[in-house]
Amino acid sequence: MELSQYQIVLVNLDPTIGSEIKKTRPCVIISPNEMNKYLQTIVVAPMTTKSKKYPTRIEVKHDRKIGWIVIDQIRTIDKQRIIKILGRLSKPEVKEIKSIMKETFID
Repeated sequence: MELSQYQIVLVNLDPTIGSEIKKTRPCVIISPNEMNKYLQTIVVAPMTTKSKKYPTRIEVKHDRKIGWIVIDQIRTIDKQRIIKILGRLSKPEVKEIKSIMKETFID
C-alpha cells in the first residue's frame, strides 16, 4: 500500500487510554513521504464529526459529512493499524492544515 502525505486513511486507533480519540476512524497522514516510504510507522491526525471550533481543529468535508482534523491529537501509528485508503485532502485543505500546524507547533 503506497501511503502519501495528506491522504485520508481508515485507522484502527484502539486500544487507547484516557482522552485519546478512540475507535476505527479516518485519519490524515501528516508525515512526509520520505518517512512514509521507509519507516514502518506514520504520523497521523485523527478526524472526528463531533467537535467545536478550536484553533487546532480544521473543518473539512469528507464522504459528504462535515468533519474536523484534530491537530491536537496527532500520533504516530504502525502501518498495520491502517485498514484502507479513503481519499485525500483538497489543495485548499492542505494549505489550511499546513498553516494550522505551523501556528500550533512552530510559531
